[in-house]
Amino acid sequence: MDFALFYEIPVPKPWTPTSEHEAYRNTIEQAVWGEQAGFSSFWTVEHHFLDEYSHCSAPDALYGAIAAKTSHLRIGHGVRLLPKPYNHPIRAAEAAAVVDLVTDGRLEFGTGRSSTRAELEGFGADPNLTRAQWEEALRMIVGAWTEDLFEWDGEFWQLPARRVHPKPLQQPHPPLWAASSSEPSHVLAGELGVGLLSFTIGVPPEELAHRIALYRDALSRARPIGKFVNGRAATFTMVHCADTTEKAFEEARDSFEWYVRTALWHIGTVASWLEGKPLGTYDYAEILKDLDLSLLTFDYLESSGSCIVGDPERCLEVAERYRAAGCDLLLCLVNPYAIPHRSVMRSIELLGERVISHFRQPST
Repeated sequence: MDFALFYEIPVPKPWTPTSEHEAYRNTIEQAVWGEQAGFSSFWTVEHHFLDEYSHCSAPDALYGAIAAKTSHLRIGHGVRLLPKPYNHPIRAAEAAAVVDLVTDGRLEFGTGRSSTRAELEGFGADPNLTRAQWEEALRMIVGAWTEDLFEWDGEFWQLPARRVHPKPLQQPHPPLWAASSSEPSHVLAGELGVGLLSFTIGVPPEELAHRIALYRDALSRARPIGKFVNGRAATFTMVHCADTTEKAFEEARDSFEWYVRTALWHIGTVASWLEGKPLGTYDYAEILKDLDLSLLTFDYLESSGSCIVGDPERCLEVAERYRAAGCDLLLCLVNPYAIPHRSVMRSIELLGERVISHFRQPST
């Protein structure tokens, strides 16, 4: 199992004129430190309008800065939003190709369709069309990357024959991934032959094992949307390591609780927004709309393994449960909200020295 750094880039209030600058500066410093510590990749979201929770709306610009300071750390969209009108498929293909070029072929191209009212309503996206638009857009992107002269006449987009420049360095194209929260989306990712980004929040690894199994089963009948199958399963979780478990709990408690409650509240707003209308592929939001979020305490998250927190030995023990669940890549959200920069840097260091190194040892 490989380890990745994963970022929402939160900016807690009260804000100052330098708050966002500091958040980005810290993220870049942590990414560089993460490469040295042994993390295999760095991923961020693309989110819009989500105060405090995520100020990461233009990730490809950030990737260029990180590429200039690293040499082998792979860089992943987690994810690029594809439905109308977030990112036109051709513009998404062009931007991703540039990232792949400036990183010397280190791009991982994760994609998704958005899951909050603030973003869907803010951009005027039709929630009943996002899944179909996502799939059509991804097919267009693959074509734009791999065909010399590309044209498209689809349900949502049309393009007369054009040469799309530039092309990515990786051949035939960068690995494709899809964000998945519900069980049907785990199955769809497998059927399309793309990597799984399982963004299920507040769920222990043993429950994730079932969803990863659904994905693996679907892979067996995949009709790849890309030119090859990317059969890796990535799972997202909050992670914080400190020299002692007591210190780790103290540093992580408030941020872990804040993040999981805020994330699920944002997803539940879709059901509130569509009250009385069919939820379609967002039916999972109905469960969250009326969920008592106060039940999602730090003690529950920690005791269930729904996060990884503690001293290195404790973190290693829980990480093993994620590997046992079938996870190939563990996406570590190392700062869910307001964990101090110095503590995140120490966490990255300890994870590299005591946890990641263990997973790199040959099995006996």
